[in-house]
Amino acid sequence: MESLKWWSKSETHRGTPVIVKMENPNNWSIEEDFSLNNDTTKPNKNAKQLTWVLLLKAHRAAGCITSIAPATFFIYSAVRRRLSAGRTDTEKTEKNGSSRFYFCIKMFLFISVLMLVFEITAYFKGWHFGAPDLHLQYLFTLTNPFAFQGFFDSVYSRWVLIRVEYLAPPLQVLANACIYLFLIQSLDRLVLCLGCFWIKFKKIKPVPKQSVVTDLESSDEGFFPMVLVQIPMCNEKEVYQQSIGAVCNLNWPKSKILIQVLDDSDDPTTQLLIQDEVHKWKSDGANIVYRHRVLRDGYKAGNLKSAMSCSYVKDYEFVAIFDADFQPQPDFLMKTVPHFKDNEELGLVQARWSFVNRDENLLTRLQHVNLAFHFEVEQQVNGIFLNFFGFNGTAGVWRIKALEDSGGWLERTTVEDMDIAVRAHLHGWKMVFLNDVECQCELPESYEAYRKQQHRWHSGPMQLFRLCLPDIIKSKISIWKKLNMIFLFFLLRKLILPFYSFTLFCVILPMTMFVPEATLPAWVVCYIPATMSFLNILPSPKSFPFLVPYLLFENTMSVTKFNAMISGLFQLGSAYEWVVTKKSGRSSEGDLVSLTEKDSKEIQRGGSEPDLEKLEEEMKEKARKIKNKKHNRIYTKELMLAFLLLTASARSLLSAQGIHFYFLLFQGLSFLLVGLDLIGEQIAS
Repeated sequence: MESLKWWSKSETHRGTPVIVKMENPNNWSIEEDFSLNNDTTKPNKNAKQLTWVLLLKAHRAAGCITSIAPATFFIYSAVRRRLSAGRTDTEKTEKNGSSRFYFCIKMFLFISVLMLVFEITAYFKGWHFGAPDLHLQYLFTLTNPFAFQGFFDSVYSRWVLIRVEYLAPPLQVLANACIYLFLIQSLDRLVLCLGCFWIKFKKIKPVPKQSVVTDLESSDEGFFPMVLVQIPMCNEKEVYQQSIGAVCNLNWPKSKILIQVLDDSDDPTTQLLIQDEVHKWKSDGANIVYRHRVLRDGYKAGNLKSAMSCSYVKDYEFVAIFDADFQPQPDFLMKTVPHFKDNEELGLVQARWSFVNRDENLLTRLQHVNLAFHFEVEQQVNGIFLNFFGFNGTAGVWRIKALEDSGGWLERTTVEDMDIAVRAHLHGWKMVFLNDVECQCELPESYEAYRKQQHRWHSGPMQLFRLCLPDIIKSKISIWKKLNMIFLFFLLRKLILPFYSFTLFCVILPMTMFVPEATLPAWVVCYIPATMSFLNILPSPKSFPFLVPYLLFENTMSVTKFNAMISGLFQLGSAYEWVVTKKSGRSSEGDLVSLTEKDSKEIQRGGSEPDLEKLEEEMKEKARKIKNKKHNRIYTKELMLAFLLLTASARSLLSAQGIHFYFLLFQGLSFLLVGLDLIGEQIAS
């Protein structure tokens, strides 16, 4: 009887019932029913049901694997299309400095490829080197003249001796020098971050002696000096309406403000449209004038210098400057001008920038990280502790007396804003940075526009340093201020930073792969750069997911910054080239509201001239056609460096240098993406 009971129980409960739901093969689940199992501690498993489960898992894995193929093909097709539609940056006539730089990179790549083939051959012949020391058995082969060696072994052993005796020592000296510069620059960055933390902790901020007025109509008395507002522009057909509209909506007594639209456009259609926009606002009661130069010399500096020569400027005490894509809030003057009251030593009040398109693409996100650190840390710390920083060229208010006392706008460099700030500091004028006052603007959305902007921003300071160094030494400011301006402001942050970034990570690191006797420690390659990138990204915490792309992209941009720094320092190539940064004309919600109000006023007024409306329609039609003709540009320097770094990463595998391999691999891929213009928007034909 006992055996029958046991048999019936075993027939009834052979295992744990498993229910496999097959409504969607890609989304299956398993439910185990333990209610029928008396032995709850060890539920039995049905082999057939488990087989089905394993088959389902295999089916799902196979589906994932098969989906890789079309995804890879799609990426390959996209790259192929962009390559076929792309234009190389060598189509334009290369200047002397740029062509020599490109030639050096090509030669470096050619030698690296030959060396990689040579090293791979040696590896398969048994020459296995650890990083960084040679194995003892090979030292005997190198030093014993009676040891039998084949032709290749003989050549390779002599090559190793040349590396050890002649190549490694100077390379190690250069690497150590760059490491020291790297540590000094990192220390400077750390001190700036600590200063910013102290400002936040102590809640230090510039406070005007007069409380900021927010309601113009309710204030019968207040500090309302005469303010001149300037909008320099050149062929800014995408953004002229937004900038003019935002400036005309500034809260300030109409009798004490004059707006100058300084148009340097050489396109007749753009000139007519800007004139019509100025006429519309003037008929609405805005105190605004339109100026166009016949002789367009000196770029933006020449434009501002010409505007300041007008006879009516002597009636104004302050001048506010906004580039064509900047859209100040209505209370901008209310928050900035009061800082000048009873502060006769104050020459400049600078506001920070905010960006209407910072989340447009990966390129704009990475730019936002850089500029957030620049304003939040660099500008704020220097403004609080030194009363000096580089004027950003826009979104600032100058005391006209400070401009005149410093020599006015000069056309000698492409960074006229930094030039006037340095000269004002040498004449004893102080500066205030307002981190809580923002002015909206655009970030370049294409790599081509960003690259040209960065070239101007990094070649100009070197031009200025050459010109200003004698004046800095002869000036009457304190020794501490002179040292700060020479060694921190110019040398460390404008010269050393691009120099070591390019030299250390794009030249020395690949060379140490082929000359393993010279080494770069892992903390130089990985940990310190990651820490510095972490500090850079702190002012924009929402950008933390982009920490690694930011680190790689900054090293990628080092080739452009290094080239610009060298050309500016030695007056090579396109050091004095000025290219207006391409705008897309994106608007914020506030801009849309103001434009809607303006459109309603135009309807009441009866609209604009028919010819101008026709011109606007034609320009929109042209914009639509251009949008369909966008292309990418192939950047040869970046591509050559991509192949160089990937070659070096392949060499690092032979020495089993893990962290160096991963850094070179991902840095090479970063250069490759940028070289193929696969970051940011495409540019118009």
